[in-house]
Amino acid sequence: MKYRRLPQFNADYERLSAAERQKFKEALQSFIQASKGYEADPAGYVWPAALRFERLTSSKALAITWSFKGPDGRATFHFETVDDEMFVVWRRVGRHSIYQKP
Repeated sequence: MKYRRLPQFNADYERLSAAERQKFKEALQSFIQASKGYEADPAGYVWPAALRFERLTSSKALAITWSFKGPDGRATFHFETVDDEMFVVWRRVGRHSIYQKP
């Protein structure tokens, strides 16, 4: 699955510590596999509990959470389709505060 990153995601990512970046990369492996399942069956797919997938009501953004403590880890994104191909648009990454402007 292809992806692109919004400028705010890039800025957020640069502010993460090395440990936070590593945890995101680890969660990303699960996310990639899950996204393939979602792409194959968007209506019936059940996301892995470890990613705590959620739809944010205030925007078209979706979110995953891979850590709730020490520090918490979250990312927001949405899916787009171009030429019948689905891809991920990463919006924000960081802590719970990213939900203020997902």
